Amino acid sequence: MTDTPPHLDDRVEPITLRTGFFWIPGERIATPHGTLPRGPLYVEWLAPVEITRSHPLVLVHGGGGQGTDWLGTPDGRQGWAYDLVRAGYAVYVVDRPGHGRSPHHPDGLGPMAPPLPLEFASFLFAPPEAAESHTQWPWDRTFDGPEFQQLTSAMGFFLADFAEGQRLDGERIAALLDRIGPAVLITHSAGSPGGWLAANRRPDLVEAIVAIEPMGPPYADFPGLGEITYGLTYAELTTEPAIDSPDRLKADPAGHRIPGLTGIPVAVVTASASGSAAQSPPLVDFLCAVGANAELLPLADVGVVGNGHGLILEANSAETVKPVIAWLDGLVKTR
Repeated sequence: MTDTPPHLDDRVEPITLRTGFFWIPGERIATPHGTLPRGPLYVEWLAPVEITRSHPLVLVHGGGGQGTDWLGTPDGRQGWAYDLVRAGYAVYVVDRPGHGRSPHHPDGLGPMAPPLPLEFASFLFAPPEAAESHTQWPWDRTFDGPEFQQLTSAMGFFLADFAEGQRLDGERIAALLDRIGPAVLITHSAGSPGGWLAANRRPDLVEAIVAIEPMGPPYADFPGLGEITYGLTYAELTTEPAIDSPDRLKADPAGHRIPGLTGIPVAVVTASASGSAAQSPPLVDFLCAVGANAELLPLADVGVVGNGHGLILEANSAETVKPVIAWLDGLVKTR
């Protein structure tokens, strides 16, 4: 008899899955090399044998990550996608255009931004100075730490045209919704703009949004990118009444509604030891001002503490997902 391979986790409940994948193709463009699909979206789906939840979930990764962020953790455990399937959901995990298994070529998507260095990943996900409060990253915080290496090996690149990258995210996720029907979007970090934009483009197909540590606060000025043009996104959002300049939305957010967010339940999830958590309360205020039914969901309020920005990946990931499942359960009861 052989020992269990180290990458297998006997602590999780076994589950029988149906799985598969497909692509949301990009528009065809002419290049010096011939015709290419521009910015296709890779979609991996997982579902229990019996789906017991009424709407599927679309999981949108953050920053320079990829869909694998939802599938597993740096220490080899199953990720949120599997926890959500166990809760009865069909789950669609995407790789945003130009990330992960969604291929990038500069003839199709334009140049890439500079790579994300390990120093930035350390600052965002495992800052040494936060070790005392950030207890759910219990692993080595150095560049040589095996969990840190697993995390950063999956990290890719933004498009140099940040607004265009967000626009593509929104368009492709909207096209995914056209295929699968009404869904709940769950986004992480810099994946949140794609969620806001997809809802803006398909207001009848987004049931709710769970934004995990989303990009913000509204109109933040990021080095090299400038101010978040539309408060939530760099790419254009449509409003009612229409605006001829994003400055009008900034000057009077309560005087405008953003289709796709108006009346939509939104949970903004924050972690107790995250340096990014402070950006979320003003984001919730902005979402409410433009018509969303938004609320803050601090994990600490439900007794889940010690997490950082990467709460979906940390040692207690099976606990951090539970408040989200509970919120989704409450959503069904109130709608």
